[in-house]
Amino acid sequence: MTTENISLSVSTEFWFIPTDILMVSCSSIAVLLSLFSLFIIIVDKACHTVPMMLTTNTCVAVFIFSSDMLALAIFTLHNDLKQIRYQDSLCVFRGILVYITVLQQNYSFLCQAIYRYIKVVHSNRLFYQSAKFQGIIIGISWTFGFVVYGIPLIVVGNIQYLVDDQICQQPMTLSFVMIYNVLLIFLIPSLMTISIYYKLIVYVKTMNKRSMAVNQVNRAKQELTMLRRIVILNAGFMCICIPKASMIFIGYFTSPPKYHYRVSYIFVHISLIFVMGAIFKFTDQFQNFIMKRIRPQQNLIAPTLTHSIRTVVVQGPSVS
Repeated sequence: MTTENISLSVSTEFWFIPTDILMVSCSSIAVLLSLFSLFIIIVDKACHTVPMMLTTNTCVAVFIFSSDMLALAIFTLHNDLKQIRYQDSLCVFRGILVYITVLQQNYSFLCQAIYRYIKVVHSNRLFYQSAKFQGIIIGISWTFGFVVYGIPLIVVGNIQYLVDDQICQQPMTLSFVMIYNVLLIFLIPSLMTISIYYKLIVYVKTMNKRSMAVNQVNRAKQELTMLRRIVILNAGFMCICIPKASMIFIGYFTSPPKYHYRVSYIFVHISLIFVMGAIFKFTDQFQNFIMKRIRPQQNLIAPTLTHSIRTVVVQGPSVS
């Protein structure tokens, strides 16, 4: 810390500390939930499938994103408690990592949508459904996030320490970088995911008209249901982040309100819990793993009773 970095004259509001604690709590819960989901994927063999590999990609992205958001919230809380103006050595790095990880989270939804579409429309092309090919797609998405998007962001990102918000982020003003962020992080992956979902709806309706095999149609409807869940998850995340999007929109035309990042980031932290909660809700393997641990005795009693009944039926009544 230097004299230029510290100032005891930073203005504070009564709601700073409570909201800081709320953000720390939300991001901490998201980190724990994402770690728990990764633990389930590692120990449960039922999760060692290609669809769960894509879910793992999403959980890893959420874990890194929520961990970075937790670090941001702790930094803000620390400065608010001490009423100081202080930019540490990792402040800019945390700001850059926020943009990269939220991009990766949204593109992980797109990866899942692409897999569901391939599984229905190109069901005969098994290589496209293989773990190797899906791993290539995941690798491309991470490379895009850190290289194609990350390097330009570092070079011309203009990440600044915003004293009022106690955070390192890009100023919300009309600039090429902000438009670049909105397009690559939110609009492109969301629109592509929705368009894939729409195309799959049309394809399933076409299958019904062609009177194709019932099991094939049912399989396609099941994949459509899974894709619908991904769209709901993506749309829910976007809706919760509307306050942040509105602040960005305001910044295109005039100066955004004071403490705009503080207010908008409250909803981003809350969205982390929503995303992980929705992942647990929509992933049957996670629910099955938890239910087996909650009610292990009931799962054992049912087979025992069934075996006893079968024994009685086979042996029949005893003759004295």
